[in-house]
Amino acid sequence: MFSRTALIVAAASAGVSFLAYCIYFDRKRRSHPDFRKKLLERRRIAKGGSRSGINTEFPDPSNPDSFHQFFLQEIQKGEELLATGQMEEGVEHLCNAVAVCGQPQQLLGLLQQSIPPQIFNLILTRLPIVTQNMRSRTAPPSTVEIADDVE
Repeated sequence: MFSRTALIVAAASAGVSFLAYCIYFDRKRRSHPDFRKKLLERRRIAKGGSRSGINTEFPDPSNPDSFHQFFLQEIQKGEELLATGQMEEGVEHLCNAVAVCGQPQQLLGLLQQSIPPQIFNLILTRLPIVTQNMRSRTAPPSTVEIADDVE
């Protein structure tokens, strides 16, 4: 039906077309403004690092509604990530929720009953670091910093 040369030409043109398609979309992907940021984040996670290198934006401590919303959001994200097998990220979000919780001991007791012991131990080891980060980010500026800003 078709000659051998026609099949070879068709296969070669299909291969060249596919290669051109790949080059076009790779260039489009690399020119996206967030490409480098996303690439570095993926590499950090793949290397075994956690999302702890990312700055979590803690809510304003003077606004209880924002704290409550942040708490619920972090609990939901933590549960979703744990359900998908992303343990480090899920633990990070649950630690954020415990750090802003008004009654952390009760929340830790509930978590201890509802999640596996390995994950709960990760939360306990990670919690002091997250709490310290939250305190340093939500603490009011000292008078020395204010005096420096005035000058």
